[in-house]
Amino acid sequence: MTHAQTALKMTAPEIKAAPDAIADAFDGFMHAFDAFKEANDVRLDEIERKLSADVVTRDKVERINKAVDEQKSMLDQLTLKQARPRLSGGRDGAARGEHKSAFEAYIRRGDEAGLRSLEQKAMSAGSNADGGYLVPEETDGEIGRRLAVVSPIRALATVRQVSTPVLKKPFSTSGMTTGWAAETAARTETAAAGLTELSFETMELYAMPAATQTLLDDAAVDIENWIASEVEIAFAEQESAAFVTGNGVSKPKGVLAYTAVANAGWSWGNLGYVATGAAGAFSSSGPADVLIDAAYALKAGHRQNATYLMNRTTQAAIRKFKDADGNYLWRPPAAVGEPASLMGFPVAEAEHMPDIAANALAIAIGDFRAGYLVVDRLGVRVLRDPYSAKPYVLFYTTKRVGGGVQNFEAIKLVKFSAS
Repeated sequence: MTHAQTALKMTAPEIKAAPDAIADAFDGFMHAFDAFKEANDVRLDEIERKLSADVVTRDKVERINKAVDEQKSMLDQLTLKQARPRLSGGRDGAARGEHKSAFEAYIRRGDEAGLRSLEQKAMSAGSNADGGYLVPEETDGEIGRRLAVVSPIRALATVRQVSTPVLKKPFSTSGMTTGWAAETAARTETAAAGLTELSFETMELYAMPAATQTLLDDAAVDIENWIASEVEIAFAEQESAAFVTGNGVSKPKGVLAYTAVANAGWSWGNLGYVATGAAGAFSSSGPADVLIDAAYALKAGHRQNATYLMNRTTQAAIRKFKDADGNYLWRPPAAVGEPASLMGFPVAEAEHMPDIAANALAIAIGDFRAGYLVVDRLGVRVLRDPYSAKPYVLFYTTKRVGGGVQNFEAIKLVKFSAS
């Protein structure tokens, strides 16, 4: 049986039923990728011999390419599920247990007495019934850890926690000038370092899950885990979109919201791009050259920490590229939990990156830890509302998040245009 036949016969139920789901999913993904290489090699051979590939072969390649994406998605989901820490484990300290008990009483019955007492002891401000109550440390930490896995830019970027609405950060755009001089020659005054101030405002992100009182009365339900599960996807999807395309109005400013200029004319405050040489496509000759050019548009210090960022559709197109020796440029993960790589650089999938189209900035590469800053204001708040949607109890859950580019030379883009 060929790799292609194995990949097409592999199904999600079979993988889920296996004793070690993640190991089986990884094996299924590797089988699918081997099948893709086998079919794509046939396609390339047909193009070389006949200047075009058979329709059947092209369809087979696309079908298996889609199977590779599905297997990778399944593997990512299983890895994410395994990575989630248990909220019930590892608690210590009487204060933490007291806060958890008081928070649970508030969620289940609306009993605010325990939280009022605790937060008066802590002399916290703005934590009354009108503003909501801070969730216990375990719940706040759980949401943060899950977002780091679900939201790709959050996982790559620098994350700062603040206690104020705005983080202001000075940045040196140019160093002091220096000069050479003979032992007895006159020394002229040199220019001072150039400094600029960047401001990152935190914006409110909210979710409002609903539950029946019957569910809340059920002691078997883990309330903390339920809240974290309900809000994690809502928060992660909104964050992921904002960090890529957000316009900075009531949301973080995304990477693609900044002005993009040809890298040859790059200046501070803009992001440089490298053009593919063809509108809405890779160049017909040397299509992978633009990926190399974009990587080497970065300074060495940023290039060694660089990651490619693109969506799944763009990655599927790049998966077909080979180097001069016939080796595929895209490589599958070496082990479970590790990213795929492209020419030695990790690849992160961000589904809010645009598809390949005319003038689309569909690929980014950079040292995102140096280049992008995520700002979290401390605390996730929950306000219990049993009145607005009877018979349901609403839980208005909020956190404040900001973000934006902090180093404009650490990120480069690929633009699908002629110039």
